[in-house]
Amino acid sequence: MKEPRGTRRQRNVPTISDVAAHAGVSPMTVSRVINAETNVRDETRRRVEEAIAALNYAPNAAARTLAGGDDLRIGLLHSNPSFAYLSEFLVGSLDQASRSNVHLVVEKCDEDGGEAAAIDHLLRGRIDGVVLPPPLSDSLPILSALKERGIPVVAVATGRAPDWALSVSIDDRQAAYDMTRHLVQLGHARIGFITGNPNQTASAERLEGYRAALKEAGLSVAADLVADGLFTYRSGLDAAEQLLERADPPTAIFAANDDMAAATVAIAHRKGLDVPGDLTVCGFDDTALATTIWPELTTIRQPVIEMSRQAVELLVRTIRGGKGASADCEHVLADYELIRRQSDAAPRRRPTTRKPR
Repeated sequence: MKEPRGTRRQRNVPTISDVAAHAGVSPMTVSRVINAETNVRDETRRRVEEAIAALNYAPNAAARTLAGGDDLRIGLLHSNPSFAYLSEFLVGSLDQASRSNVHLVVEKCDEDGGEAAAIDHLLRGRIDGVVLPPPLSDSLPILSALKERGIPVVAVATGRAPDWALSVSIDDRQAAYDMTRHLVQLGHARIGFITGNPNQTASAERLEGYRAALKEAGLSVAADLVADGLFTYRSGLDAAEQLLERADPPTAIFAANDDMAAATVAIAHRKGLDVPGDLTVCGFDDTALATTIWPELTTIRQPVIEMSRQAVELLVRTIRGGKGASADCEHVLADYELIRRQSDAAPRRRPTTRKPR
């Protein structure tokens, strides 16, 4: 039997998010009204005050929460196929939730139309804001539903965050450009690329970066060098098999995440190819998987743990209305780094036949 939740937050007590949804505004706007700030229109202030009265909301309790009380509840809605990525994201989120003295509620969103049920389940738990890691950070149904209900959202690792939502991301296009340029500088002319899931904007950004670097180097952006992946290990196996079965296979393969890069290494080993002697393989993210396979992966380090920490901190700061909180559209661009390990090298020179004198 589950223990009852503390009396500080009973299920039948309305929250600031309830007031925001009733008034058709954001929780940040409700905070401004409660704190008697002047930058609120009279009509908006009237709607918020009517919502407070209709729901029998206690502004003093809200003020304590906004001032830093420990009963703020942040939802984390996830549906990521990469266990390595999700594990790192949870580590950072849980750590920052502890530092910020808030409750983190983790909810899995089932595929095939499970968005509405997942959101309803979260909101029944009196959630004050939601963190969306990929791929849900690109889900228009989820983003729209949360916006309509006045729930603050931070979208993480999305290529194009909505103007009204908070976000934390890296420059995926530039990062992929840098990795491809690195491979060109090693001497590779036929560089394969395994794309990510098309439902994530970061996938298109990484593909664009790859193509831009090849064009700049005067190399052909051949269609047979690009294979479709889904950010899963299984899809990486299939994509790598396709690329390495070409009549003129690539000497290097850059996968859009570490899971697919690890799968590429497995296929190379199965075919008797040495990595990196016969085939260079590079990934993206620098999850724990990158250093648990052999050889260890050269990859782009996306600071997943730090980004998830920043997402929770940014969301909490915005909800509480503390110093430094902007309106509803602060976008944080995190740094990335190209990490070289043992999976990349210059292409092996093919032996030439000398003509007899």
